[in-house]
Amino acid sequence: MISHLAGTVSAVAPEGAVIEVGGVGLLVQCTPGTLATLRPGEPARVATSLVVREDALTLFGFATDDERDVFVLLQTAGGVGPRLALAMLAVFTPDALRRAVLSEDVAALTRVPGIGRKGAQRIVLELAGRLGAPGSGSPGGAGAVAAARAGEPARWREQVRTGLVNLGWQARDADHAIAAVEADLADAAAADGGAGVPAPDAAVMLRAALRKLSRA
Repeated sequence: MISHLAGTVSAVAPEGAVIEVGGVGLLVQCTPGTLATLRPGEPARVATSLVVREDALTLFGFATDDERDVFVLLQTAGGVGPRLALAMLAVFTPDALRRAVLSEDVAALTRVPGIGRKGAQRIVLELAGRLGAPGSGSPGGAGAVAAARAGEPARWREQVRTGLVNLGWQARDADHAIAAVEADLADAAAADGGAGVPAPDAAVMLRAALRKLSRA
């Protein structure tokens, strides 16, 4: 198993990133939150999991070892493949998934595109006691996704839009959700007098947009 990659980011695209290691460019499939931490031309380290299929070898990358470990464990539940596991980690942090499973919060799990009520119940049943308690993961797991640069306001919008479309939402619905999230940001800034509101983080904004869509 390839447990991590350390190299230079060659390119970042909606479906993943290319990281050059020893002169070889490796395509790594990532969540939008992980992609938000990668910058072309800059060094990066991502935890990885190699998924082997008869017709393909696919490398998945994560901001932390904890995310990688949860990704692998999620696939031990019936009906959960690598794409669905990646979608779950696009919607939830590892600790949020732990809380949902521990509390048997089926409704929360159904917010992930591709997971219905029965599927969520199966995940809770099969993973109960196996994901651990919140805070039990790798050090740095909470808040490990770096905040987006303040000077790149359009970057997080495009990342969130791409993430939502990749998760199965229509582009029109994604745009409406992003607009609603932006309105919330504007309200927060106004309430704070325009100061003290951090720069938008693509992973946080994606989860906020998904909450908007789940209530629609």
